[in-house]
Amino acid sequence: MKKILVIEDDLRVQDNIYDILSLEDFYTITASDGVEGLMLAREEQPDLIICDIMMPRMDGYEVLTALRADEDTSAIPFLFLTAKADREDLRHGMALGADDYLTKPFTPHELRQAITARLARQEKQQQQTQRQVDQLRDSISYALPYELNTPLVGIINGAHLLCTSYASMDSAEIEELLGDIETSGNKLYALIQNFITYADLELAIANPETADKIRARTEPCFTAPVITAAALQTAKAVGREADLQIELQDGSVPISDWRLTKAVQEVVDNAFKFSPAGNPVKVISHIKDNYLHIFVIDQGCGMDAEQISAIGAYMQFQRRLYERPGHGLGLAIAKLTTALYGGEINIESFIGQQTTVRLTLPLATETIHRDEDIADFVEMRYA
Repeated sequence: MKKILVIEDDLRVQDNIYDILSLEDFYTITASDGVEGLMLAREEQPDLIICDIMMPRMDGYEVLTALRADEDTSAIPFLFLTAKADREDLRHGMALGADDYLTKPFTPHELRQAITARLARQEKQQQQTQRQVDQLRDSISYALPYELNTPLVGIINGAHLLCTSYASMDSAEIEELLGDIETSGNKLYALIQNFITYADLELAIANPETADKIRARTEPCFTAPVITAAALQTAKAVGREADLQIELQDGSVPISDWRLTKAVQEVVDNAFKFSPAGNPVKVISHIKDNYLHIFVIDQGCGMDAEQISAIGAYMQFQRRLYERPGHGLGLAIAKLTTALYGGEINIESFIGQQTTVRLTLPLATETIHRDEDIADFVEMRYA
């Protein structure tokens, strides 16, 4: 049985709503002013709140503001009752987080319809959240241990061989084994750094003050040399320099060069990871409407709409099918990085054909083309 809290100082209206809801088998709680209603909301955790606007001691706007500021009550659907419904009042209530309005006088059918719509929407959101939690749990339980275990096993096995067979090994074998241990250690280090980077970005975006400080101390960078260097380094790491195609328009964006490098590397690495060798991976940028648009295009396995909407940490798609190494953090890091600096990521994908990831960032200053500087930058930083 759904629990509904009614906050209404007009006892006649309150009684009418109570009678209507009781006939519909709702468990109904009533409060006669905002202070009492706020207290009951926190104690009872109702499934939906119906609240008048004009009330003594605490009006409906103040009640809603307090509810949305409290983590325990912030997600409860909230329906305003109002005797006036001018545009300014509606806009103010919606800005505070109201889900809907019901104008007095209203019919029993209108009340039932408004409640049913809000509860149905809440249930759908909860089901979607549960699906995402289940997918996340499945991805973590399957992919994360594998990703941590693979390089760690390489380190342990290599060290064990050195400890037990060092005396019988020649220098070439020892050097090869040490190289394998170093490679495994670097992979493990990079994985841990990605976890830390993702966590730092999540915390920064969740705290507006922290995000403002990061942006305030960021020196803008010119994008073409940074993107070129990041893409070339990523292609070289997977042995696919011949597949990389770059066509860039330069611009200055308010993001640090190392954060832009990280975002581009993760998206380009993802393109290589999920497309076969020999197929091109294109990195293109151009300026339009005071924004820089960076496109990374691959001809790989693709993603469907549900997979695109669920992009987040640890959510590597079709892991069991494709058995690609990866923890799902790459696109999530790129998505949070662009969001931190006022940009966004959009993905267009066709299963089995092509995926286009577009990173959009606002320009910092008037565009300056510096194609002649790109080669020098790449050679200096990534030689």
